[in-house]
Amino acid sequence: MAANCLHLTPSPMAVSGGSATSSATPRLLALSPTTTARPSSLSFHFLSSSSSVATSLKCLRLSHQKRSKLHLSSGNFGTVVTTKCFASNPDQLKAAREDIKDLLKTTYCHPIMVRLGWHDAGTYNKNIEEWPQRGGANGSLRFDVEQKHAANAGLVNALKLLQPIKDKYTSVTYADLFQLASATAIEEAGGPKIPMKYGRVDVSVPEQCPEEGRLPDAGPPSPASHLRDVFYRMGLNDKEIVALSGAHTLGRSRPERSGWGKPETKYTKEGPGAPGGQSWTVKWLKFDNSYFKDIKEKIDEDLLVLPTDAALFDDPSFKVFAEKYAEDEKAFFDDYAEAHAKLSNLGAKFDPIEGFSINDEPAAAVPEKFVAAKYSSGKD
Repeated sequence: MAANCLHLTPSPMAVSGGSATSSATPRLLALSPTTTARPSSLSFHFLSSSSSVATSLKCLRLSHQKRSKLHLSSGNFGTVVTTKCFASNPDQLKAAREDIKDLLKTTYCHPIMVRLGWHDAGTYNKNIEEWPQRGGANGSLRFDVEQKHAANAGLVNALKLLQPIKDKYTSVTYADLFQLASATAIEEAGGPKIPMKYGRVDVSVPEQCPEEGRLPDAGPPSPASHLRDVFYRMGLNDKEIVALSGAHTLGRSRPERSGWGKPETKYTKEGPGAPGGQSWTVKWLKFDNSYFKDIKEKIDEDLLVLPTDAALFDDPSFKVFAEKYAEDEKAFFDDYAEAHAKLSNLGAKFDPIEGFSINDEPAAAVPEKFVAAKYSSGKD
């Protein structure tokens, strides 16, 4: 667990039934907001009355726990104090978002950042309750064993771009950073504002990575059935499948990575970014609804249409939404933003359990109900 959590426990004297006097001086362990430690390795020992405890608590200044609350319960011989934990530092997340924006402006890496966030979250299996066995947005894609999964070919490049930001902001989890980069890339490419929540906990060792085979294949024998098999396993429905597919408005498919697409086209033979590959849309760094328009019209051989793309207009249920999004960009943006946020939360364990927003909110605003809580028990 990230070290944005401090655990306060009673002294051995209090536990064993010893006596404590009001004149005793509390012994406090001072920590900086970026201190890294095991959750069980830190404790505060209070050998004082509840009144002196309250005074001592004024000395705690934990800027990264802006929404944390201190809970006190007094007994005859001591006081137990606990804090509400944040897996990531909200202020560092905000700063990291600005660095990601700068990275996008200079490297044009929007598509691969979207893919990184998706592939970390897309391993979720709703039929498995335990974390991290259920997969999902838990930062496991940072490990080499998962990067070597066939579906993740090339994503090591996204990790290399993000690692300096992770090194700079040590109190941000990989799981949050991947999803922050993905949502920021959509927004910076002209897409909708994604209602994101943060506080995802990272897995800690490569052995916690999911097995290979949970991500979708671009060219299965039965594309529509395959999409449903994969996305229904995540708890997503037909509308969400089609809306999320619309993110192919960004990026290119490179045959050396995926086995699909042309080495280059008239739209990709020059930059921005590294040239080459085949894009789904003409303006492949602009987030709009042209993906649906171009698939429907099928008029340009230099634009990519995978079997799973064509299925959106071939399958009767998918077609209802694909036709709608081709005609109504606002409807696409609204549904996409909701589906992206849902995907980014799948399987995650949040700390605090309800997550937190890094968007500025009015002081009197009522906290938004955290919809994704039903996808994360937070028990593990």
